[in-house]
Amino acid sequence: MSVRVRFAPSPTGSLHLGNALTAVANRRFADERGGVLVLRIDDTDASRTVEGGEDAILEDLAWLGIGFDEGPVRQSERRALHANAAERAVGAGGAVRDPDGAVRLAADGTTLLRADGTATYQLASVVDDLDLAITHVVRGSDHRPNLEVQGRIARAVGGELPEVIHHGLVLGAEGRKLSKRHGHSSIAELRDEGYPASAVRAYLDELDLPEHDVHLDLARLRRLATDAIGAMSDEELAAAAAAPVEVVPALRGARTIVEARAYAQLVLEPERAELPPEAHATLERFAELRAAAPERLSSDGALSIVRELKAVGGDLRSLRLALTGASTGPELWAVLQALPRGEALARAARAIAS
Repeated sequence: MSVRVRFAPSPTGSLHLGNALTAVANRRFADERGGVLVLRIDDTDASRTVEGGEDAILEDLAWLGIGFDEGPVRQSERRALHANAAERAVGAGGAVRDPDGAVRLAADGTTLLRADGTATYQLASVVDDLDLAITHVVRGSDHRPNLEVQGRIARAVGGELPEVIHHGLVLGAEGRKLSKRHGHSSIAELRDEGYPASAVRAYLDELDLPEHDVHLDLARLRRLATDAIGAMSDEELAAAAAAPVEVVPALRGARTIVEARAYAQLVLEPERAELPPEAHATLERFAELRAAAPERLSSDGALSIVRELKAVGGDLRSLRLALTGASTGPELWAVLQALPRGEALARAARAIAS
């Protein structure tokens, strides 16, 4: 039997982190079995459809590196298929039609077709799974309550549900559902917060198919982000931070792409900072050391200057302020490596003159 799975989000905007886990789990399930992943857009409920929602999903999947083999299949374009299935259920006695035209499951009254002829989520999901020859449904445990009624619907329309596998949900603090109010709930939010795609994908891959609910481990996600940035080539990191490749040494300690961009800003366009007069001696000694060094410092050369200044009790905080305009940021030696000699000397001179 050829394995066929589906990822079936509603077009409500950027993927919730838990939905992204489902997407990753389905892709891996298909890949490990030589199977096919179908992308289905569950858009039968117009009230939940957001303009641009499908595009946001496609962008998230592409960002995470999740490809699909078929689709997107939109349920809104399959109304005739759903209506025919409801008619079969009525004809076989598994469903009844109300006076207003709505169709309900005879066993429990679950609505299959609304009075306007549109399919409910329950009917459309079951009919499409059968029509698309889905063999396994891999989804979050919040769908577990749907299992029994969907089994009845499948039998009413003349089929049997695929094998269903439920996985645990991704929860926020104190076991609560992730929400936009607390951040980190959607792929777009994580992207905007500066987490590299490879780090988010690695985190979701690590979760695998959790049997029980799991709490979002931001510390682990941040560690993966730091590792991902560290593994980028100079060209990749420069492009991600929208910075010249020459400043990359100062970006290497960044924990997110957003922080890398902030570091680049400090190096490229520092704010002016007020320095105490006693800092001048450190700046003058720095200027002597830097003037005698090459146009571009190696990491060893930059560290050597920092060590020499530290050995004589130099005011390294003031040197950082003179070069970047900030008291915190990249490692000082990395700033020295990122700045060409002329620029470093000019900044030191301006600080002494101010």
